[in-house]
Amino acid sequence: MLRAFLTGDPAAEGIFYAAVTTTGIFCRPTCPARKPDPRNIEFFATASEAFHSGYRPCKRCRPMDVARHPPALVERLRDAVERNLAGRLTDKDLAAMGIEPSTARRQFKQYTGVTFHAYYRARRMGLALHDVRNGRDFLDIQLDRGFESASAFRDAFTKTFGVPPSKAKDRDCLLARRLETPLGTMLALANDQGLYLLDFVDRRGLDRKLLTLRTRLHYAIVPGNNEPLDTIATQLRRYFSGESLAFDVPLVPIGSPWEQRVWRHLLTIPPGRTKSYSQMAEELGHPDARRAVGRANGMNYLAIVIPCHRVIRADGSLCGYGGGLWRKQWLLEHERHSLFPSSR
Repeated sequence: MLRAFLTGDPAAEGIFYAAVTTTGIFCRPTCPARKPDPRNIEFFATASEAFHSGYRPCKRCRPMDVARHPPALVERLRDAVERNLAGRLTDKDLAAMGIEPSTARRQFKQYTGVTFHAYYRARRMGLALHDVRNGRDFLDIQLDRGFESASAFRDAFTKTFGVPPSKAKDRDCLLARRLETPLGTMLALANDQGLYLLDFVDRRGLDRKLLTLRTRLHYAIVPGNNEPLDTIATQLRRYFSGESLAFDVPLVPIGSPWEQRVWRHLLTIPPGRTKSYSQMAEELGHPDARRAVGRANGMNYLAIVIPCHRVIRADGSLCGYGGGLWRKQWLLEHERHSLFPSSR
């Protein structure tokens, strides 16, 4: 990381952030500013970690304001997967593409959070489940998804989805897609019914939410794409550009009856406006349920789309946002400025 930071290596973009202890500033790896003494540098995996460790973002490279794009090597590997969904990509294949295998594995894991081979296997399994649900012959699926034997296909399928292919006709899964935004990478999960989760990948408690979805729904989570994921990707781009603050992607919120009530009420708060926790509780018919409203907000699985960031304290101060108060403040200011440009 030190070598990459000192040389401004673009391949390190999005992998780490460098903070300078003497100035209290943190930067992207490609920051054009003069490099500090290596003894005064510490590294963080995310901008949020650096920010919450007391560092402020650099005004030259703006590590918090600009969307983090995947490293070029990660993009090449994901493209290679899509071109080779019927086979396997070995280290020899990567070397033939001019990619050093150990570098590929390291960067892919650092950026996506999973190994390259785990991603590749999950992508093939997601497509295999789609094939099974559409009634394709098991032998054709096995061959098309690159498995050498029926037993290898059956074992891999069962390990991923909990049932063998013969019993998976009505089985479902959630397709996962990473979405880059000016506030950092978000994870979206959806099936054909709609969007189940949208949240920042560095959010505290995200792992717990993923586990809850798996255990409550008995769905596997695999990389992929579908219409709801395409829709939310498009609508997020329009939201962050200020072109449109509205969302109409179909939602499948998972929660208790009380949480569902609170989330439906959140959807009535228009962009550019806020309500207090007390006001929410009164409008829901439970004036003393201010804390319960806060807890329901914290369990919201659909950040931004179900706008829990529009709920603040009665005195106008910010609190209670799992993605970080800096994000909550940014979202509220962005919505006000998009609707009322003269307020900038």
